[in-house]
Amino acid sequence: MRTHGWSGAAPASDAEAIDRILAAAKRAIDKRGSEIRITDIARELGVTRQTVYRYFPSTDALLVATAISEAAPYLDALTEHLAEIHDPAESVVEAIAHTLERLPEEPYLGLLLSSGRSGAFAAGVTSDTALRFGRTMLQRFAVDWNAVGITDDKLDALTEYMLRILQSFVIDPGRPPRRNQVLRNYLTKWVTPVVLGLQTKGTRKVMARRPAPATRGSGRHRTTASPRSSA
Repeated sequence: MRTHGWSGAAPASDAEAIDRILAAAKRAIDKRGSEIRITDIARELGVTRQTVYRYFPSTDALLVATAISEAAPYLDALTEHLAEIHDPAESVVEAIAHTLERLPEEPYLGLLLSSGRSGAFAAGVTSDTALRFGRTMLQRFAVDWNAVGITDDKLDALTEYMLRILQSFVIDPGRPPRRNQVLRNYLTKWVTPVVLGLQTKGTRKVMARRPAPATRGSGRHRTTASPRSSA
């Protein structure tokens, strides 16, 4: 760790240096959104750009890391929301739908999933940091992934698939956008077969005639069905 700079108060460890950089990035994002520059972060911290680059190789990497560090409260809320869902396909469908519904109130989560800066941030959902975040999300579901045979490489594949689906809806929500039960019907139709395909054969459930999961939640998070066709 470099010990000079830092406005005369060098961090005691790399972990502290990273925390300071993320805190500065958060302040910059709160003011200007994703239009931040490493130069601005370095100037605020009293270090050179090269010092920031030692920890984050690009502005996009810093944006992703900041978004994930600020998304922890949402993970807690999502875990509570899905606490009573034990079916893997239903959990994934509801997690995607609920996350899309909550995005307007979760700016950092939206930053993680957006295409950002004319597409430069589009690769964010496949970064190692984003994939670790997605894996953490899945592991907090009330699903026994081992029991259904979705482990290791399969869970990694499901993580990437889920993040890609989320990002695709953020980039283009549809015309008009699918919402509420219509969104869940659509996701059930197209996402469920993928999840079933990852499960061990003996654990698969017959879903062909199973209706889409009803919207969950309470209070301001509860939604109602839309009259639009689910096709």
